Amino acid sequence: MKQSKSYQSDDKKSDLEEILKTFRSSFITVGVYSFFINILMLAAPIYMLAVYDIVMPSKGLDTLVVVTLVILVFFIGGAVLEFVRSKVMIHISNRLDAKLNKRIFDATFDMAAKYPGKATPQPIRDFNTIKSFLTGAGAFAIFDMPWFPIYIAIMFAFSPIYGLYGLSATAIILIITIMNSKATKKGLEESNTLFQKSMSHFSDSIRNVEAIEAMGMRKPLYKRWMQKHYEYIKTHTQASSKAAAYTNASKSFRMISSSLMYGVGAILAITGQISPGMIIAGAVLLGRALAPISQIVGTWKQFTSARQAYQKLNELLKEFDEPQKRLSLPDPKGNITFEKVFVVPPMSKNPVLKGVNLAIEPGECVGFIGPSAAGKSTIAKAAVGVWPTATGTVRIDGAEISHYNKDELGKHIGYLPQDIELFEGTIAENISRFTEADPNDIVNAAKISGTHELILRLPDGYETRVGPGGATLSGGQKQRIGLARAVFKIPKIIVLDEPNSNLDDAGEYALMMAMQFLKQQGSTILFITHKRNLLALADKIAFVQDGTIKLYGARDDVLTALIEQQQQQKIEKENKQNQNGTKQEDKK
Repeated sequence: MKQSKSYQSDDKKSDLEEILKTFRSSFITVGVYSFFINILMLAAPIYMLAVYDIVMPSKGLDTLVVVTLVILVFFIGGAVLEFVRSKVMIHISNRLDAKLNKRIFDATFDMAAKYPGKATPQPIRDFNTIKSFLTGAGAFAIFDMPWFPIYIAIMFAFSPIYGLYGLSATAIILIITIMNSKATKKGLEESNTLFQKSMSHFSDSIRNVEAIEAMGMRKPLYKRWMQKHYEYIKTHTQASSKAAAYTNASKSFRMISSSLMYGVGAILAITGQISPGMIIAGAVLLGRALAPISQIVGTWKQFTSARQAYQKLNELLKEFDEPQKRLSLPDPKGNITFEKVFVVPPMSKNPVLKGVNLAIEPGECVGFIGPSAAGKSTIAKAAVGVWPTATGTVRIDGAEISHYNKDELGKHIGYLPQDIELFEGTIAENISRFTEADPNDIVNAAKISGTHELILRLPDGYETRVGPGGATLSGGQKQRIGLARAVFKIPKIIVLDEPNSNLDDAGEYALMMAMQFLKQQGSTILFITHKRNLLALADKIAFVQDGTIKLYGARDDVLTALIEQQQQQKIEKENKQNQNGTKQEDKK
C-alpha cells in the first residue's frame, strides 16, 4: 500500500520530531535543574555524617543547630527547584499541545477520509499519553539517571566496597528492567491493538443501536464483542502479570539491598574502614542512586505506552503531511468540470468512476439519475472534494479543486450527503456550521429550506440541542436541517445527494421551493434523485451507469432519449421472446 512507503522512510522526520527538537533548550534547562536538585539531595547524607561523626562525639548542640539550619535551606532549595522543574515540564507539554493539536486534529480527519472504516480518535489519545508522560514521574526519572555516577562516586570515596556494592545492586535492577522490557513489549503492543479493535466493534454496535434493539441482536453482538474483548483481556493479563512480576522483583531486591547496606556498613565500621556516620550516609546514597531506576521500573508501562504512542503519531504525521498553504483564489462563480475522472473509493482497489467528462456552467441545475451503485454519489463526493481523483481532474472555475484552500472554498459550497450527520450542539449552531454567524443568516437559511416553522415548533426553537449524530431528531427533521445547513448564506455550489429520501409531501414541496429559489439566486446545483418530480427543476440531466455518463444534455432531450431507449429495449426483449417461442415450436 502507498502508506507504507510514505511513512517508513528513515530520512523523513515528522512534525512531532521537528517540534520536539525546538524544545531542546527547555529540556536542557530541566537537565540543569535536575543537576542542582541532585546536588542538593546530598544534604541528607551530609547531615547524617555531621550528626554522627561531629555533633555526637563532641556533644556540640550549637553545631547541631547550625548544621540543621544549613541543611533545611538545602532541602527547601531542592523542593523549590523540584517545583520549578515540574512547572517547566508542564509548560513544555502545553507548548507541545499548542503547536501540534490542530495538526493532529487535521491528520486524524485526513485519516478518516482515507480509511473510513478505521477512523478513530486514537491519535488524540496517543497525543495525551505523550503529554501525560512528560509531566509524570517517569520523565523526571530519565533526567535524574545521568547523575547516578555522582552518588556512586561518593560511595567509592567512602569505601571501594561501598561503591562496588552500589554498582552491583544497580546492575541487577537494570538487568531486571531490561528483562521486563523484552518480556512485556510484544504483549503490551498486541494488547493495545486488540483493545482498539474491541472498542471499534463496540462503537459500531452503538451507532446501530436502533436496528440492534428492533431485531433482538444485542445478545449475539455481545457474544461477538466478548470474543474480541476476551482476546484483549487474555493478552493484557499475560503482559501485566509479567510486568508485575518483574516490578515486584525489582522492588523486593531494592528493599533487600538497601537493608543489607546497613550490614555492610556495620562490618566496614567495625573494621575501622569507615566512620559510624558513613553507615547511614551510605544507605541514603544508595537509596538516592537507585531512586530513578526504581521510578523507571515502576512507570515502565506508562513509558512503553508513551513510546508506542510516539511511534504511531510519527507514522500518522509522516503519512498525512501538513497541507500546503495555498494562495487565496477568487470566490468561485460555480463552473464545474470533470476531465477524464477516475475515482477509487477509500479502502477499495477498483474505480467507481471510469473516465467521467462533465461540464456544468454557473447557475445550472443538473440532475443525476441512474441505477443504484452506478457512481452518482461518487460524482457528488468528487465534486465537493471529499474523495480525491485517482486520475483526471475536477476543476472549479478552471482551477483544480485541490488547489483551493479548503476552509475558504467550503464557505461557497453547500453539501447534503446521503447519510446526514448533525453534530452535538444547538440547531442554530448546526445550521451556521458552528461559525460566529449573524442570527439573520441562520433564520434566512431555515426559511429558504422551509425549515423555519418546523424549528419553531421544537421545545427550544433554534436553541434546541441536538444529540450526537442528531439522535434527538427524526430522519426527516435531520434532512431538512441538513438542507438548511447546505444553503446557509446561499453558496455558489450546492450538491444534494438524495435530498428527499426521508421527506414527506410537505418536506418535498419545501425542498422544491428551496431549489427554485437557489436557481433564481444563480447557484449551481447538482442533485441526485430516484424520484422524477425533482427533475422538473433540472436544466440538464446526466444519466449515470457503470461509472460513466451515458447521456448528458438538456432535460427534455435526455428524458426523451431514455424513453426511446426503454421502448427499444422493450421491443428487443419482446422480439427475443418471440424468437425463442418460434424456435421451441419448430422443435416440437
